[in-house]
Amino acid sequence: MDKVFLIAEIGINHNGSVSLAKRLIDQSKNAGFDAVKFQKRDPDTSTPNAKKNVIRDTPWGKITYLDYKKKIEFGKKEFDILDKYCKKKKIIWFASPWDKQSCKFLRKYKCKYNKVASPVLTNLELLKEIASQKKHTFISTGMSKMTDVYKAVKIFQSKKCKFTLLHCVSAYPCEDHNLNLNMINTLKKKFKVRVGYSGHEKSVSPSLMAVCLGAKVIERH
Repeated sequence: MDKVFLIAEIGINHNGSVSLAKRLIDQSKNAGFDAVKFQKRDPDTSTPNAKKNVIRDTPWGKITYLDYKKKIEFGKKEFDILDKYCKKKKIIWFASPWDKQSCKFLRKYKCKYNKVASPVLTNLELLKEIASQKKHTFISTGMSKMTDVYKAVKIFQSKKCKFTLLHCVSAYPCEDHNLNLNMINTLKKKFKVRVGYSGHEKSVSPSLMAVCLGAKVIERH
């Protein structure tokens, strides 16, 4: 049996702190994960206009949602540090770009993998940009209709870019009765491709079940 590829989703849970990101990398390495994954955004581009000026409570007090997004976003300085740190720790890192600018920003790090986050699966222009890099890409399918998945698959196949479809339910946390793990088999049958699972649930047992159903990649949030 092939070894399951394990991804620890760090995302933006570092809250803009490099030291916290390093701690999360350490914990992921110690837990046996193969890779850690971050997120990269241009806040001005990827933040919905309707939310930009909404005031919210943050570790920095009450500020706009856009200012909050900017405070937690890593730039070149931070990613340079984390790139070196992951190499030192001998763990793979990559990130999900949420816009074209971020996609181009990440190119310089020559990461082995790319990631399509569930919320951007319908951004076909971004998918074309990602697929054009020809890096093996993990494609999350949360919140998607099957027609959306078909369009994404067609783009990656047309670009001859290898990919893995990840079944995902975009609820945080997701209750066990909503996981619909049978979708793993559905994706395998419909697309005849490598399939994995991106889980947002509290326990690890659904990930174990996903592997039993044939998931070759597990991403844990």
